[in-house]
Amino acid sequence: MTSKDNVNAGRPPGTRELSDSVIAMFDEEGTVVAWTHAAEQLVGHPAGDVVGRPFTRVVPCRAQEPTTAEFLELCRARDGWSGTTAVRHRDGRVFDVGLRISMVRGRDAGVRWVVTVVGAGAPPGETGNGPVGEYLLASARIGVVVRDLRLMCTWVNDTMESHDGVSADRRLGRGFTDVLPGAKAEALEGVMRQVLDSGTPRVHEYRSWLATGPRREHSFAASFVRLQGADGNALGVCVISVDVTESRNAGDRLAVLGRAGARFGNNLDVMQISQELADLAVPLFADYVAVDLEQSVPTGDGPPFRIGPVDERLPAFTRAGLASVHEDVPESPWARGEPVPWPLTAPFTDVLHTGRAHLEPILDTAAGTWVDQDPARARKIHEYGMHSLMVVPIRVRRVLLGVALFIRTADPTPFQEVDLLLAEELVGRAAQSLDNARQYAREHTTALTLQRHLLPHQLKGGMAVEVASRYLPADMDNGVGGDWFDVIPLSGARVALVVGDVVGHGLQAAATMGRLRTAVHTLADMELPPDELLERLDDTVQRLAETDIDATDQPSPVVGTTCLYAVYEPVSRTCSMARAGHPPPAIIDPQGRVTFPDLPSGAPLGIGLGVPFEAVELELPEGSLLALYTDGLIETGDHDIDVGMHRLGNALAQPGRTLEDLCTGATEAVPGQAPSDDVTLLLVRTHSLSSAQVASWTLPNDQSAVRRARSEATRQLTEWGLEALGDSTELIVSELVTNAVRHSTGPIELRLIQHQVLTCEVSDTDLSSPRLRRASTTDENGRGLFLVAQLSRRWGSRSVPGGKVVWAEEALATGR
Repeated sequence: MTSKDNVNAGRPPGTRELSDSVIAMFDEEGTVVAWTHAAEQLVGHPAGDVVGRPFTRVVPCRAQEPTTAEFLELCRARDGWSGTTAVRHRDGRVFDVGLRISMVRGRDAGVRWVVTVVGAGAPPGETGNGPVGEYLLASARIGVVVRDLRLMCTWVNDTMESHDGVSADRRLGRGFTDVLPGAKAEALEGVMRQVLDSGTPRVHEYRSWLATGPRREHSFAASFVRLQGADGNALGVCVISVDVTESRNAGDRLAVLGRAGARFGNNLDVMQISQELADLAVPLFADYVAVDLEQSVPTGDGPPFRIGPVDERLPAFTRAGLASVHEDVPESPWARGEPVPWPLTAPFTDVLHTGRAHLEPILDTAAGTWVDQDPARARKIHEYGMHSLMVVPIRVRRVLLGVALFIRTADPTPFQEVDLLLAEELVGRAAQSLDNARQYAREHTTALTLQRHLLPHQLKGGMAVEVASRYLPADMDNGVGGDWFDVIPLSGARVALVVGDVVGHGLQAAATMGRLRTAVHTLADMELPPDELLERLDDTVQRLAETDIDATDQPSPVVGTTCLYAVYEPVSRTCSMARAGHPPPAIIDPQGRVTFPDLPSGAPLGIGLGVPFEAVELELPEGSLLALYTDGLIETGDHDIDVGMHRLGNALAQPGRTLEDLCTGATEAVPGQAPSDDVTLLLVRTHSLSSAQVASWTLPNDQSAVRRARSEATRQLTEWGLEALGDSTELIVSELVTNAVRHSTGPIELRLIQHQVLTCEVSDTDLSSPRLRRASTTDENGRGLFLVAQLSRRWGSRSVPGGKVVWAEEALATGR
């Protein structure tokens, strides 16, 4: 049996935490005059080692504990002492105990001190329940009586009279049955004799009317412990009397603190945590509770409010928790979720300024008080008889998360210091969970904002495609993911279509998505075909992953990203696409037939399998619908992915509906449960350029090609009504064709495309890409591309099978 078990043995339910067990008694000089078996079990010292020695040496405490003289002076000044301290067992173990030292008086006006212990055997830091437990330990009133071997009263404390109505003068020098005759007294006296004979502590519970105070019956628990001298023989018996009625009430309150951690700890919803706080307090020690959160806490938006000087700009609050002994909480003028105005007067401004709680045992409603200046609250205060108030800030360090109001209406007893301590302890535990939830909400909001900022606000498909999109973030429990999509204009009226999904959720996933989206834009500007672009992106992901591991020593979230990249060519109506572990696109023809093309899946990015990506080229009829999406749209926990793909196809196979309607219908077709992953959908309806918008010529690879190219271009511009671009286009065509003649050997192709801009393309068999350089004043060549760059809005080149294409774009309107 451990020392704690021994000290607590035999106690009735409800008295374990607050009733005391005697361990020693010492005289006015601090010398131990009596010891107990419980004390020996607690610290390992037998009576022979202890009696006759100073108490502060028998129970060695921390080095900073007071000397014997200082300790006795402290006890005399307070008529006793209580608190938690660390003691050392004879074998060297150190543990915390709650000690109470009670002063008892004898017939000769002498004084002795009875030492009792609470919470023996607990590891350091686990005794009591923080300030609340320490306050209850210090304030609990226990009766103490010491009797000799004949059971005559030799010492008694003042509290005992309030328990049974017997004064110290009547009690001292008399037996128990002499002052309280009757069968119950004789039974208790028999218990005392058994304790003297056996040495085994006993606990006996009885009921009695308090001799002072309100006339109501109370339950008492009396513990009987034998006192021993240095030789181990009995000196007498010590009786500790505890009002179990009050201790059980306090024990219930302490139990709430124990449950609070479990109820708050696993929650990231600030509104629910606030409601739990209110529900725990009512009706335990309050009749009405309102929890108001500072406005940035529920949403995670805006800077936190810091405790300090308050001016006319009070923080805004939202009512987050309500509880009352009355149904529907009629005391509150504001419902949960509504903004709550706070008075710019004391005591509320004092709480915000200092961060300290306010206790108003008797609520002052006189003229000129804050109640008188707040009509909305004043009506409720008078209507429901609110008479006692506590205002407790919900804070973490110097950050104010909110304020909790505790009010009594039905309970006529005013709030006391112990109520405030309990409220502060309860609010403090809620504050930790609220802070965690606030940090989560802030990260979620930041990630969502970052993701929405990184995603395109307006998709531009030019003349090639008509586009619409939907992005639905995952629910609050799972956070924001790393989905992204894009439509990237390319040269020659082509467009690139991309959808990707980063592994994970939250701010890191959103930031990773931003890095990859930027990388895709950079690679797309290089005019790479889909399979080569994914290979380059895969290399980029692997490098990023290595950098992340070096920086954090943690696996990188970039590894495992999936992506689908496609390029649509409106002149030929061909679409080339490749994927890296991503779901295949859905293609719906103008008649509503749905297909999911057999596209090689490829490995997710960054896996490093070394298997090349493969592209597939399809010819799409005019008006085809192309759907790119992430797996959140088709995956559910209880269905196979094929079911989701079939559901998506049915939602999109509705010719004649607008893209916006199709987006809405496809995302609403997702089952009603909250998604565990982001849902992203990009819809593209393809268009083609008419033959009247495209002109092309095959030119010989000789000097005549330049003259013919200029002539054909001028004639075509006149046909299109673009004579204003004649001079600049002639110069661009001349320079590009000249370079092709100079650097290639095969035939040369010239193509003009009129769409949103005028595109001039020159194809040749040379595989090297042109490079812009600045020619010196003495160079005869090298100015051609510089001239092209000056005359066009942008220019570039791309690789094609058997050679390359160099292109330049001019704005159709006047100027570039």
